[in-house]
Amino acid sequence: MQETRLDTARIRAARRVIDPVFLDTPLYRCEALEPVLGCMVSIKLETANPVRSFKARGTEVVASLLADNGSRAVVCASAGNLGQALAWSGRGRGLDVTVVASRFATVAKLDRIRALDARLELVDGDHEIARERAAAIARCDGIRLVEDSLDIETCEGAATIGLELVDAAPSFDAVLIALGGGALATGVGHVMKAMAPEAEVICVQPLGAPAMTHSWHRRRVVTTDSTNTIADGVAGRRPIPAVLNDLLLVADDAVLVQEASIVAGMRMLLDHAGLVVEPSAALGIAAILEDRDRFDGRHVVTIVCGSNVDVGAYHRWVGATPVHRS
Repeated sequence: MQETRLDTARIRAARRVIDPVFLDTPLYRCEALEPVLGCMVSIKLETANPVRSFKARGTEVVASLLADNGSRAVVCASAGNLGQALAWSGRGRGLDVTVVASRFATVAKLDRIRALDARLELVDGDHEIARERAAAIARCDGIRLVEDSLDIETCEGAATIGLELVDAAPSFDAVLIALGGGALATGVGHVMKAMAPEAEVICVQPLGAPAMTHSWHRRRVVTTDSTNTIADGVAGRRPIPAVLNDLLLVADDAVLVQEASIVAGMRMLLDHAGLVVEPSAALGIAAILEDRDRFDGRHVVTIVCGSNVDVGAYHRWVGATPVHRS
């Protein structure tokens, strides 16, 4: 395999600084999903932790390095999950954390950032505008800017999920990974290609936020003017070139799914797995729904990456009636 920015030895070392509460998350076969999807499905559950997403695997590495270097302040832009994770990791290490987010972000995510004692600044506009503002704060105040996916610690922290997957038995035919900025996809993808290259790495993105997927297919950065998806956690418009370069080396495919399939995936995870998830976490199930023949008879693992969802919006999307009683 050609070299990515990631390093397997550093990924192994990351496990030693990540709080164990975020490690060795449940991985199990969900037989109740299989009759409706037509394939063996295993779930890697990244929501059973204090921030209800995988993001703290990366922020634990970032915060540990900052604390070791004597830094006391850090800023990031976030759609919600990264901000919560950095606030949690920073609070435990005495860091002053500022999070910049869109005022249109999920209210539950913003409330949780405040509850974790971070300073929250809201901007008019989307996540890309928040990224610009966070960079300006970092320059003005002379503090560390954490850029999700660009900062290698965020990718290598997420990559520890890959270590746990390759240690599992039996092996998988394919791994379905939500694709946003790319930290999760490049991190897990790096480990799979280095240690279990027979497994297909498939990235999944909403049709309404296709920038990284278009970039992967065209092998160059493709930006979009706007996004239109309920999957706010993956709704970026401007892929980072260095992250795309890594993704090109580790992903076997990148696919787009419709909003209706995302909602159907959320309902299936509720009805058949008892899981309340945010839209980004249902992207893997959505991909199977849209291409059943591709996965027929195969063993697929999907990473359920977050469950920070606004309750009111969730009920509007999913409804109270189960899709199917199992």
